[in-house]
Parts: sequence; C-alpha cells; structure tokens
Amino acid sequence: MRNPGKVGAVAPSSSWLAREMAAVVPSGDAPVVVELGPGTGSLSRAVSARMPSAGRHIAVELDPGMADYLRTRLPWLEVVEGDAAELDQLLANAGVGSVDAVISGLPWSIFPADAQHAILHQVGGMLAPGAAFTTFAYLHALGMSGARGFRRRLDENFDEVLTSRTVWRNAPPARIYTCRRPHR
Repeated sequence: MRNPGKVGAVAPSSSWLAREMAAVVPSGDAPVVVELGPGTGSLSRAVSARMPSAGRHIAVELDPGMADYLRTRLPWLEVVEGDAAELDQLLANAGVGSVDAVISGLPWSIFPADAQHAILHQVGGMLAPGAAFTTFAYLHALGMSGARGFRRRLDENFDEVLTSRTVWRNAPPARIYTCRRPHR
C-alpha cells in the first residue's frame, strides 16, 4: 500500500489462484520455470509444489528489498534481481537460453503500454516450443485502460490466449490468462 505504482497487489495471491497458475509448470523431467514479480512468494510456493526436483525455478524481482526477503524466506528459490524487460539478458547471465514456463504476478494494468510490450516480447522470445506463459488480472481492474490494452497486447504477442473462469477465492477475485505459441 506504500507504493501502489510499483506493487499492484493489496494481498498475496491465494493458494487457489497460485495452484491454477502453476498448472502450466511441467511435472516431469527438468523444466526451467521463470517467475516474474514473485512478491512475497505465494506463487513461488505453488510452483515449487508442482516442480520436479530436477527443475530450476528462477524468480525475477526488480526491488532489491523484496529480493533479499525472498532469499531469506525461500532459500530454495533462485532469485535474480532485475527488470523483466531485460529478461533475455538476465537469463543469459544465469546460463538459461529458453524456459518451459513463465508465471507472472506483475501488476500489468499499472504499467505503461511500452513496458507491457517490452516484457511480453521478452517472455515470448524465451519460451521453448510448447511452453506457456501465465499471468492474472484482477476482476475489478479489467475495465481499466491499462488492463484492456494489456489484453490486446496478449493477443498481438501470442497465437493462443485462454482466459480462465473467475477465481473468486482470491482477494480481489482474478482471472488467469494462459498464453502459448508466441509470435516471433
């Protein structure tokens, strides 16, 4: 609440929302999963619960204080400090060339259009064939111009965009977007 222009959530994501978003995480082999905007780690925990032990879970966090918090609270999580708009470079520095899933808790509706576009372009460029990108939008914000523009940008950047039913057991209620086959 102290920084609404940077943190778009009023509460951590519920376990119901987190579990539904983590469904895109491959449950076999050794997937590489990237989480954008991990916040306090509620999505991270759901990813971890689904992820095979051989997998790699990388969380990209812009805020140094939040990154330190995550490193302390979730020592199993590989935290990378940086801007998701530079995802390709952040992952290259971590030795990653492509990923099997990207899960995002970023507050899209408060981002300007150019930031939304830059991040979506980076995400699409990092997804391996068959990989998915998932994110959510709060129900009350869907009418905001930033949220409407974000939805259009999803369609511009991905061949498939599925919208979930409303997850009512979240504060506030949310819908999940699952995107596949990025336009490159």
